[in-house]
Amino acid sequence: MSSALWDRQASSFDAEPDHGLADAVVRRAWQDLLVAAMPPAPSRVADLGCGTGTLTSLLTDAGYTVDGLDFSPAMVERARLKVPTATFVVGDASNPTLPPRAYDVVLCRHVLWALADPEAAMARWVELLAPDGVLVVVEGRWGTGAGLTAAETERIVRTIRSEVSVRHLPESVYWGKQIDDERYLLVSRV
Repeated sequence: MSSALWDRQASSFDAEPDHGLADAVVRRAWQDLLVAAMPPAPSRVADLGCGTGTLTSLLTDAGYTVDGLDFSPAMVERARLKVPTATFVVGDASNPTLPPRAYDVVLCRHVLWALADPEAAMARWVELLAPDGVLVVVEGRWGTGAGLTAAETERIVRTIRSEVSVRHLPESVYWGKQIDDERYLLVSRV
């Protein structure tokens, strides 16, 4: 996928309930879910494929220090306006240009599935983590056939890390609607 495609989607990207998190109930559900998976604030988070900065906003509001990265300049521009207290860079999530071993958390939502070599990307993401860092991945296998199953993502993570837990997320509170595809949160602590 090209950055031009995402640049074109930037202006309307937040319209989906799970993208913009404008609904207070959906936003609170995501905050509770993510904060429970992470070390306490003010831990440092790398938000890879940050889009318009919605999760960055949610986490900075909870006291985290967040660096966002996205390969769409238009998405990064919107993220900077949404969360002026965070740092954002234009870059490739499959090969992030962020400092190694500098993050307590690497967070990625709905990006791994779109990468040409998810195993190589995952190895690079783990290199960003401090020795006791936590990997937090939200992914899915959508009704269109795109995406990764939980088993596929778990297999990728287990090539690098031994501890992996998966929580399926069928509840409409996360998506603002009923879903019938597979969506999940994967957390790896070591």
